[in-house]
Amino acid sequence: MSTDLLQVAIIGSGPAGYYTAEALAESGHAVLVDVIDRLPTPFGLIRTGVAPDHQSIKNVTKRYDQTASRDDVRFVGNLSIGRDVSVAELLDLYDAVVLATGALQDRKLGIPGEDLAGVRGSADIVGWYNTHPDYVALTPELNTSDVVIIGNGNVAIDVARVLAKTEAEMEGSDISPKAKDAISRMPLRTIWIFGRRGPMDASFTPKELGEMGRLERAVPLVDKADLPPMDGDVDLEPKQRKVLAALRGFGDHSAQEKPVQVHFGFYARPVEILGDDRVDGVLMERTRVENGACIGTGEMFTVPCGLLISCIGYRSSAIEGVPFDERLGRFVNNDGFISDRLYAVGWARRGPTGTIGTNKPDGAEIAKRILNDVKPMDKPGRKGLDALIAKRQIRAVTFRDWQKIDAAERQAAEGENPRLKFARLDDMLDVVGTEAIETQQVKK
Repeated sequence: MSTDLLQVAIIGSGPAGYYTAEALAESGHAVLVDVIDRLPTPFGLIRTGVAPDHQSIKNVTKRYDQTASRDDVRFVGNLSIGRDVSVAELLDLYDAVVLATGALQDRKLGIPGEDLAGVRGSADIVGWYNTHPDYVALTPELNTSDVVIIGNGNVAIDVARVLAKTEAEMEGSDISPKAKDAISRMPLRTIWIFGRRGPMDASFTPKELGEMGRLERAVPLVDKADLPPMDGDVDLEPKQRKVLAALRGFGDHSAQEKPVQVHFGFYARPVEILGDDRVDGVLMERTRVENGACIGTGEMFTVPCGLLISCIGYRSSAIEGVPFDERLGRFVNNDGFISDRLYAVGWARRGPTGTIGTNKPDGAEIAKRILNDVKPMDKPGRKGLDALIAKRQIRAVTFRDWQKIDAAERQAAEGENPRLKFARLDDMLDVVGTEAIETQQVKK
């Protein structure tokens, strides 16, 4: 192997991972990149986190397809860090290692009653209706008419919208058929979406809010008393003005318009989840914002519910041997640098902030830093990884294998739906067969 060839392993095949791979591959330097994922399927939360009825957003994977199809970039799926190979081993094999693992764990509310049946995190619910193999066996407590969602971001709206939509409205999505059927049988009447701050601090996008106003059987409602006067709108950013305009429109709706009511509740935080074995309500406290701080007023009220979903953000998962910030839920790093030849990008670096597109400049920055910091050291690289995979008898998955899975899912789709996702890892591996992972060489 020529010593001018830089070999990089990226752990995680979501947007942050592929944008970093793209930046490295297009840098003009001689680079070989292996993008490693514990699942046989690439693209991370684009596949299993973006709402199933938002297919246009998922089209960003076409760009990642182009990167993954390069000779100097290779996808290595079904290879789990910690279970199959360690970060320390990868650092022995590659010149640099990048953690692009995202943030897959829910942040905890940290209040009494959080362990009751019927209390779920958004990772559970989103993974379940998106056919993530880790969550397909879940049986969320949907036999309830009343749902409370804690959180004022797009994940909260996604969950509310998917629960509130009719079966017909979910046509053209890739929602799990099991989830679609279970949701259709819910005796749903009320959804509350609570945020501890006011509407100007909400993280909703105008597009997501607009969709809530076009649901067939559900009407969005806002207490006008929670909305600021219109004369202050001139000082706001355009996005904030659009969000407030949508919320004011919801304030004009009548609760009698449709059978399902979706209430947007502001200035309220949960203090205790109520129930014996299962949640039957949540104790909320009114809040106010003073000098930028959200504080409780001591005024309490109770909201009945049989399902409470926390959508207050995500955390990365710790990896053995890598410093981790438990409070922030991300790896300890300095602008992406963790330690010698070890880097973090995306949510693993920043925490769960920003959009899909935010990861593009982030990936470019980390790629540039690697190219400046790390010199090729004639490491074993992908040949060494292939030898380790063979020695440990791991069925690693290539991008061509993924394309077989993709084709099989598309072929199994019914009606207007784009695909029928495999729910079990074994079924995916049955599709790709037992051929050994191939070694690709850099294009000269």
